[in-house]
Amino acid sequence: MKLICTSCGENVVGQEEFVKFKCPACGEVEVIRCKKCKKMSNPYKCSACGFEGP
Repeated sequence: MKLICTSCGENVVGQEEFVKFKCPACGEVEVIRCKKCKKMSNPYKCSACGFEGP
């Protein structure tokens, strides 16, 4: 099973403190963020609606 960070592309399976949530704009795409990208506020982009955020 793979869970890939939307920001950096790293597989987060087995990592602690990653998050998984629906896009806050469209609610269609699941956004996954690793601990490092969350902490550094690295940007992510929704593949469905183009919403960008940290």
